[in-house]
Amino acid sequence: MVIAGAQGFESVSTVLCLGAHSDDIEIGCGGTLLKLRRLNPRLNVKFVVFSGDESRTGEARRSVQALAGNGNGVELVVHSFRDGYFPYEGARIKDCFNELADGVRPDLIFTHYRQDLHQDHRVVSDLTWNTFRDHLILEYEIPKYDGDVGTPNVFVHLDQYTCDQKIDQLHRSFGSQSAKPWFSRETFLATLRLRGIESRSPDGYAEAFYGRKLILA
Repeated sequence: MVIAGAQGFESVSTVLCLGAHSDDIEIGCGGTLLKLRRLNPRLNVKFVVFSGDESRTGEARRSVQALAGNGNGVELVVHSFRDGYFPYEGARIKDCFNELADGVRPDLIFTHYRQDLHQDHRVVSDLTWNTFRDHLILEYEIPKYDGDVGTPNVFVHLDQYTCDQKIDQLHRSFGSQSAKPWFSRETFLATLRLRGIESRSPDGYAEAFYGRKLILA
C-alpha cells in the first residue's frame, strides 16, 4: 500500500488526465486534482476527453474551469469518438495517443483502471500504457452498475472540504447525468469514505488508484 500525501506531489509540475467520457476524470480523480492545484497553483494540467458531443463538451469545459481554473497551464481537448464503440475505433484513437505523446511530457498521468468493465474505459487504459512507457501512471476507479471496483494500492487523503468541492462541481457541471441513479452525492461520498477507511485517512476520506509500476527514487 502506498499512501500519497503532500510530500509525494512536490516534484509534479505537469499532469495529463485522460478520460473516455466528459465526467470520467472528475469522478475518478477530481479531489486529487483540487489538492494538487492548491499545493501548486502553477501546475500545468492537460485534460483529454475522447468522447463528447457539443453539449457534453460544454459540460467538460465548465468542469475543468471549476477544477483547475481557466488560466495559463490548463488545457482541454475533447474528441468525438462514438460512445460505446471505442474497441472498433481503436486505430483512430491510437493515432490521437501518438500525437499526444509528441506534445506533452507529463510527470503524472491519470487514466482508467485496466480492469474496468466499460469497454471504452479499457481501450483508453490500454493505449495509455502502450503509449507512455516511462511515466508515472495512476489508474482511477469509477463506480457503476457493473460492480468492477477492486483493491487499489495508492491512496490520496482528502479532507471534507475537498470532497464537498468535488461532489458539488460534479452536479453543477454535468447536468446531463443527473437523472442516472448512480450519479448521486451518496455514491461519490460513499466511495471516498470507503477508501478513507482503507487508508486510515485522518479526515476519513480518500481517492484511490492502481499503481501498476512505481519506481522508488
